[in-house]
Amino acid sequence: MVTAVNREPLPKALSPMNKINDLMKKGVKEGVFPGGLLLVAKNDLIIFFEAYGYANIFSKRIMTKNTIFDLASLTKPLATTLAVMKLIQQGELDLEQDLGALLPEFRDTDKKQITIRNLLCHNSGLPDYRPYYIELLKIPYNFRKKGLRNFLINEPLVYPVGKSVLYSDLGFMILGWIVETVSVKSLDNFVVNDIYSPIGLENLFFINLNSESHMGYFAATELCTWRRILIDGLVHDDNAYVVGGIEGHAGLFGTAMDVNVLLSSLLSVFNGHSYIFKKELIDKFFEQQEDSDRALGFDTPSLPDSSSGSRFSKNSIGHLGFTGTSFWMDLDRSIIVILLTNRVHPSRDNNKIKRFRPILHDTVMDIIL
Repeated sequence: MVTAVNREPLPKALSPMNKINDLMKKGVKEGVFPGGLLLVAKNDLIIFFEAYGYANIFSKRIMTKNTIFDLASLTKPLATTLAVMKLIQQGELDLEQDLGALLPEFRDTDKKQITIRNLLCHNSGLPDYRPYYIELLKIPYNFRKKGLRNFLINEPLVYPVGKSVLYSDLGFMILGWIVETVSVKSLDNFVVNDIYSPIGLENLFFINLNSESHMGYFAATELCTWRRILIDGLVHDDNAYVVGGIEGHAGLFGTAMDVNVLLSSLLSVFNGHSYIFKKELIDKFFEQQEDSDRALGFDTPSLPDSSSGSRFSKNSIGHLGFTGTSFWMDLDRSIIVILLTNRVHPSRDNNKIKRFRPILHDTVMDIIL
C-alpha cells in the first residue's frame, strides 16, 4: 500500500484501509471468489493494491499481484471500444456509419441501418446472447469464423433499431468484425500495436488458441462441462473459444497493473493531457448517452442498484466481466477501482459477487472520501 505524500504510515491496526483488507479476506472465506486482486488509485497514485486467496484451488497456486486474468467482457471497453476510437481518430470510421455501408454482407438485411453508435451503446436491436458455439463445434475449425459471422448476419432483431437498450455480446462481435475489416488487421494485432504498445503495456493481450500458447501465471476459471477441462490460460467465453479466442466481446487477458495503466492513460486524456487519444474524442465516448444508462462502450452507474455502489459520482464509467472482473472510474474525482477475481472457478453458478461488489465499492469510496 502507498500512503499519502508527506505523511507517516499508520499502524496496520489503525489504518482505514484495513477495512478493505478485511472485506476482501471475508470474500475469500465466504466463497464469493477463490481469489482476487483489488487495486485502488487516486490522482494517478496507487493507494491500495493487494492479492488474496487462490489462483487455482486444485493446485493451491496462490494469487499474486502479477496474476493474469481472463478479463471477459472488459474486452468490450478496453479493446474493441478503444479500437473503434482509434479508427475514428484516424478518420477511418464515423459513429453514424451503418452496417450497410461498412459491411456488404448486411446490405440486404434488417440490420443495415444499425450504426456504430447503436452498437456501442447497446440499442442496436440485437439480442444479448446466443450459444452459437453449440452449432459451430460441428463444423471444421477453419470455417467457424465465417460460420459465426453468418449467424450474426441472419440473427433476427428482437426490437427496432434504437428503440431500447439491451446489453449485447452480438453487437460487439460485429464491432470486432468492423475493426478487422477497416484496419485490415486482426483485432488483437490492432489493439496491441496501435494502442497498448505505444504506452508500454506488455500484459494486456489476446491468446490465439489456434497458433500460440502464452506463458504466464493465470487465474484459473471454470471446470468446463463440454470442454472437459479446467480452463487455465484459455479464454472462458464459449463463443470466443470455438473461433480461436479473439473476439470483440471477449478474449482479452491482463494484469491489474496494466489495466490500471491503461485506465490512468485514458483518465489523463480526459483531464486535458493529450496522449493516445484526443480529449474531445474521449469526452464524447465517456458521456452518458440520451435515453440510456450507458456511455459509448462503457457502463455508467445505474442507481440505486449499480455494481459500483452508491458513492461514485454520476460522472463515472466502468464495466463488468463475467469471470468476476470489473473496473470503475470516477472521472470527477480521478479515482479508479479495479477488482479482478476468478469467481467462476470452479463453477459459473457462483453469483455471490453481485452482492459483494457494491458493498466493496461503497467501503472503498467511504474511506477515500
